[in-house]
Amino acid sequence: MTTISRRAALTPRQLTRTGERTSFVYLERCTVHRDANAITAEDAEGTTHIPSATIGTLLLGPGTRITHQAMSVLGETGAAVCWVGEQGVRYYAGGRALTRSSALAEAQAVQWANVRSRLGVARAMYRLRFPDEDPAGLTRHELLGYEGRRVKDCYRAQSTRTGVPWRGRRYTPGDFSSGDAVNQAITAAAQCMYGIAHAVVASLGCSPALGFVHSGHELSFVLDVADLYKTEIGIPLAFDVAAEDEEDVGSRTRRALRDRINETSLLDRCVNDIKRLLLGDEPVPNTATNDAPDVVTLQSDGGQAVVAGRNYGGGNGYDVETTW
Repeated sequence: MTTISRRAALTPRQLTRTGERTSFVYLERCTVHRDANAITAEDAEGTTHIPSATIGTLLLGPGTRITHQAMSVLGETGAAVCWVGEQGVRYYAGGRALTRSSALAEAQAVQWANVRSRLGVARAMYRLRFPDEDPAGLTRHELLGYEGRRVKDCYRAQSTRTGVPWRGRRYTPGDFSSGDAVNQAITAAAQCMYGIAHAVVASLGCSPALGFVHSGHELSFVLDVADLYKTEIGIPLAFDVAAEDEEDVGSRTRRALRDRINETSLLDRCVNDIKRLLLGDEPVPNTATNDAPDVVTLQSDGGQAVVAGRNYGGGNGYDVETTW
């Protein structure tokens, strides 16, 4: 009988590309296990098989248990795993990148390390969110002010469109039910978007911590990316859900957001936006289709890369003896 330890690890070419995955799958009150390269969710009603390579983010709600073997296959296939609390407002995530290339991670670090380029990316993010404005020349403080006004305008506009009263953003961390229906919907949509953005950032091999607008948190870049779609998708959808009914707002928001993400091909767009922000017009291995070469090089002088797997301790520095 074949054991998990003897199964060969999946290569990037065998993995489903980020843009073609299911945005997220939510499970609660079940045991998650593994069957070959699928995960299973077992509860009182039976067992459901879910192909692990098709999942962007797995949300584990209250009452879930997951086995080591299930986590192993989810890690191999690059799915992000989030443990979420009641109403899905708390989460923790992990996963493996879908690419073996470090091109995007290195580009992110280079852009982040320079004060000017970091501000340039922040301006580019603002331009993506509000294409009718030109943020060129704006300082960081001015960007924050402009963004704050645009978000307030969005809340008012959606309230007028849907007829849902708006009394301001109200959210108490750890107390999802303290807000009214529309605030609960906004919180649920935001938390789902954070999980989805985390899955895309991780799948591309970027650092979740190196943000260009947000800073000082392990998920700063995730928050940056999720905010790109706040006023276009998250806030309008939350008002739509609240306008329909005030009952069961959290779960209805998650389902509606899942459908909207699939309808708009948001995962593909998110991948392309991150590439454009970090690389501009610079060519990069196609991380979205897992065609990045599985190549390791060593850094040498003058920005030159040399072949790895060799011992360079010889007199001419090019001893053919391998290091392992």
